[in-house]
Amino acid sequence: MLKRIIDRPVLATVISVVFVILGIIGLIRLPVTRFPDISPPTVAVSGSYPGGNSEAVLRSVVTPLEEQINGVENMQYITSTASNDGSFNVRVIFKQGVDPDQAAVNVQNRVQQATPILPQEVIRMGLTTSKQQNSMIMIFNIYAEDNAKYDELFLQNYININLVPQIKRVPGVGQAQIFGGKDYSMRVWLNPQKMAAYGLIPEDVTSAISKQSLEAAPGKLGEESHADLEFVIRYKGKKNMPEEYENIVVKRNGNNLVRLKDLARIEFGSIYYGGNNIANGKNAATIAILQTSGSNANEIEIGVKKELEKASKSFPPGIKYASLMSTKDRLDEATGQVKSTLIEAFILVFIVVFLFL
Repeated sequence: MLKRIIDRPVLATVISVVFVILGIIGLIRLPVTRFPDISPPTVAVSGSYPGGNSEAVLRSVVTPLEEQINGVENMQYITSTASNDGSFNVRVIFKQGVDPDQAAVNVQNRVQQATPILPQEVIRMGLTTSKQQNSMIMIFNIYAEDNAKYDELFLQNYININLVPQIKRVPGVGQAQIFGGKDYSMRVWLNPQKMAAYGLIPEDVTSAISKQSLEAAPGKLGEESHADLEFVIRYKGKKNMPEEYENIVVKRNGNNLVRLKDLARIEFGSIYYGGNNIANGKNAATIAILQTSGSNANEIEIGVKKELEKASKSFPPGIKYASLMSTKDRLDEATGQVKSTLIEAFILVFIVVFLFL
């Protein structure tokens, strides 16, 4: 066989060309990697306990969640974090090969069992159960060119409303995390001296706000018929202006009313003031992208950048975006080195075959 190939150079050339064509097709069509997932499936449970420090969050929220989640099917171990701003995160790591969707369902069922013993503030804020990997694949900034025009509060809430929902729809995105937590909120700054003078405690204020600023179904009067015998009761719902909150009645003593403005300063601001986000001296909002188990980081970043490019066309004047960290750059560099090595090897083999055969 070997002698036949040597005696027939045309046949050898045809075979070589066929192998080269098959190699080029494989290089173009086959995936970059065929390795199994190295990182195990992870399910995260996150939420917030307004007003709680890390010790209170750990004692009243994280511990009950861990006790209920512990022992879930195919679980390996649990890691938890609690911060002084009230936020917490419980990560459940499963065995390799476990279906992430089923793991998330099992964890959610355990979280539901722990819900009755959690503080009501945590339940009102909501608990989020999501499947994701621990590593961040991409971090980027949305920043303002003029600090006087846009502050961090506006930037974070603008992207939270207009950009994050689009990014979360990109296939493979497990979470789009905004650093800072400056969501819009109505801030009520209580005056301790005035509270003591009126004999009130913070629970009296929260009770008055919850009773006088709420969503309700007022219903209707009359009956539903062809005749005009029905009146639908319309209710404004929750208050949304500082002036409306200022007029909330906290205490009544005969004809004398103690309103919220007599006890506190009300402003429309941020839910959290624990930190600032600055990029090269500019007000900014930072977003980190985490991927789901089994997803392709390269394809995710391409999809996220497409959404960023499309969304940037409708940004308010003076708002730009910039990439801070990218796994795609490292992947592209590694892939480029592999391709260059293959080309060099092909050239060397060709030279050797040409010279000696």
